[in-house]
Amino acid sequence: MIVDDHVLFAEAIRVSLEDAGVEVVAVVGTGEEGISTAVRAKPDVILMDLGLPDQSGLAAGRAILDAWPDAKILALTALSDHAAVDEALRIGFRGYLTKDTSVTRFVNSVRSVLDGHVVLPHSLSPSGRRAHIGDDAVLLAAQLTARERQVLELLVEGADGRTVASRLGISRNTVRTHVQSILTKLQVHSRLEAATFAVRNGLVDVPRAANGYAGAYRESSGV
Repeated sequence: MIVDDHVLFAEAIRVSLEDAGVEVVAVVGTGEEGISTAVRAKPDVILMDLGLPDQSGLAAGRAILDAWPDAKILALTALSDHAAVDEALRIGFRGYLTKDTSVTRFVNSVRSVLDGHVVLPHSLSPSGRRAHIGDDAVLLAAQLTARERQVLELLVEGADGRTVASRLGISRNTVRTHVQSILTKLQVHSRLEAATFAVRNGLVDVPRAANGYAGAYRESSGV
């Protein structure tokens, strides 16, 4: 689903996605329409303009996630704003795209979100901004052991439990123990939240995807 009040832009994106084989189930122009349509239709991915006429796209996205926590929302904006990126990720958005993105990268980024990744323009990735990590995040991350950091890095890469066990030479039960410890120490509730926390706060280097965007965490897909 596309939520954008710029009709020409929304239509161009719709055509590009459909040409790439992605079904667009709805195009709406306000936050209110976006909220009601998303909760009713439950599209696989929601493309959310941040500058909507009736409310902020961040506010609309928050309302959608409150009603439907599994929603995959990808922010769209004309601005490269670090603060907006941080706020979108804090709310639970799965990524952030600027409107000057090429069509190929745009479509690839949507597919990445469909696959469970968090996507960001590499220039806005927190991996180069570790100086901005908040004190709370530093304190939480400092509790992680060296092994737990290795597990967290693999979660950010998109590894499942079997892959983590194989890469680190440990059992899957041990992986589960490390993951539970990571969730407890970072005060999050899922592997996705842990990976998003790590990406948002620059705790690990974000893998550079082939499409030029940073990708994080593959979760167990129309738009």
